[in-house]
Amino acid sequence: REECLTTPTDEAWAQIAATFLERANFPNCLGAVDGKHVRIVKPLQSGSLYHNYKQYFSIGLLAVADANYNFVCVDVGSYGKDSDSTLFRNSTLWNAIESGTLHIPRPASLPGTDVGVPYTFVGDEAFGLSTHLLRPYSGTHLTVKKRVFNYRLSRARRYVECTFGILSNKWRIFHRPLDVHVDFCVDIVKCCCVLHNFVRARDGFNFDDSLSVCGLEEFINDDVMPVNRHSNRHRDALANYFTSEAGQVPWQMGSI
Repeated sequence: REECLTTPTDEAWAQIAATFLERANFPNCLGAVDGKHVRIVKPLQSGSLYHNYKQYFSIGLLAVADANYNFVCVDVGSYGKDSDSTLFRNSTLWNAIESGTLHIPRPASLPGTDVGVPYTFVGDEAFGLSTHLLRPYSGTHLTVKKRVFNYRLSRARRYVECTFGILSNKWRIFHRPLDVHVDFCVDIVKCCCVLHNFVRARDGFNFDDSLSVCGLEEFINDDVMPVNRHSNRHRDALANYFTSEAGQVPWQMGSI
């Protein structure tokens, strides 16, 4: 872990953001965050704590991934009944963001403009909008500008989904429920995340892996975090940027 899953330095954050800009065309992005269920056999005398909405037992894995499909941060061991937002609010990552100890870079201007926005993580609808976390616009009847933003956000967020897929298909223990004590389940998941980074740095592959996810299932968005209204301005600024000449990509209108 000390070598393969360390706390990012200022230089590491800058490199992660540069890679997201190059590969996902998303500026000032520090990583894609998402939560997954890891199947386990029901622990003794656990009641419904580990029983999730898909009617099986699991522990939670919250992870932040970079654009190279590496884990930047993982938080393992929450109850299966917990949603993404609950897991995120209780994670060491959220505490570090709130306390200012994560060394997130200062706000920077969007490429080709003088509009400054904070560096952020990107997540799905389960997460609350905040200064350092962006989520899609909600609703079905959205303007073109908002639909473009949601598309561009999904291009950045897919990296954590693909990372989970690579993890699950590389370490086949995730293809069946883990039949050991919960504490050992947590150790297994943490170990696989560290080994994932170890292998990714040495296997020589550098392509988009979109393998299906087995053993790691989606969380339901049943406990949505409250929206930080102040952060709407940051999201709107990016939405304007993505539809401007400086920030648009040629295929986005066809994609939405």
